[in-house]
Amino acid sequence: MRSKSSLYWSCQLGGWLFYGLAMVFFAYIFDNKTNHILYPRIAITIFCGLGFTHLLRELIVWSKLRPPFEEKKWWVFTCIILLIILLFNLSNSAFVELLKLYNPSNKSPIRERFLVNLIFDSPLILIWVSIYYIWHYVELGSKTEIQKVKLESLVKELELKTIKSHINPHFIFNALNSIRALVDENPERARTAITELSNILRSSMQAEKLETVPLERELNIVKDYLALEYIRFEDRLRIEYDIDEDTLDQPVPPMMLQTLVENAIKHGISKQKNGGLVKVISDYRDNHHELIVQNTGQLNGESENNVDGFGINSTRNRLKLLFGGKATFDIRDTEDHIVEAIVKMPVQAGINL
Repeated sequence: MRSKSSLYWSCQLGGWLFYGLAMVFFAYIFDNKTNHILYPRIAITIFCGLGFTHLLRELIVWSKLRPPFEEKKWWVFTCIILLIILLFNLSNSAFVELLKLYNPSNKSPIRERFLVNLIFDSPLILIWVSIYYIWHYVELGSKTEIQKVKLESLVKELELKTIKSHINPHFIFNALNSIRALVDENPERARTAITELSNILRSSMQAEKLETVPLERELNIVKDYLALEYIRFEDRLRIEYDIDEDTLDQPVPPMMLQTLVENAIKHGISKQKNGGLVKVISDYRDNHHELIVQNTGQLNGESENNVDGFGINSTRNRLKLLFGGKATFDIRDTEDHIVEAIVKMPVQAGINL
């Protein structure tokens, strides 16, 4: 509050002093001289200007006429402006008459001199009002823009947290189903699976706090997950990796790759009588980091835009929230009975291709 008050008075004094200097400058330029009444009249105008514009500001604040104000208050605003203009010119003229600061040869009556002052000095108040309101509208626009950015950031953060809160329970449910199938058949493998699940959950809980993680860290979660699924599917599940080592430090949304792999198992491999292949590919292409998950199966004739399911929707939403239009996601059938989920993300600055 103190800094705003200081800024206000600095602008007030600076503006009216600038007016005074401008009047002196124009007097020298056009008259090539000054007389004994010039400086006192300028001083009176500055003094009255400072006083009545400050009074105008107080009336604006008291009447709640700072922008934006209600339309029904325009008449109040207009009356206040006219009142200040009248008082400013009356005071200015009164000082001039009392101190005889006019040319004695000027035989014009007082009323006429007042009207002349009213015509020439009133624009000073109107200019002050214009600057005052322009300042506040610009300040209001800046605050609105800052609040908008903060709100968008908050919404983005909340949406990301919502998506992540769905990802982890969905993954846990499927992993526990895999372990449950092993408890009676092979307790030793079940214990191994529990250890692997513990590793995955530990990694996912840490990833929950981050918007992106290195691909290498995400890939470790995927390998643990596929190891769990391999226990359930055994020889029906074939796993391949084609990873460019230079991409291991690229940032990716946490749990996104695992979600796509989980989607490939659930909608692809589990529906194939003889099982099939899950392949994870990571490479640079067309100045983007391309991440591909392939699985045996087909989309049953559905286009990419019609494919539903939490894994697909969460991937689209997270890429949009994190990268905007710089990242893309496609899922499609290939000619050899393979479904491809393709994510393209911008390459992190400073990465050497």
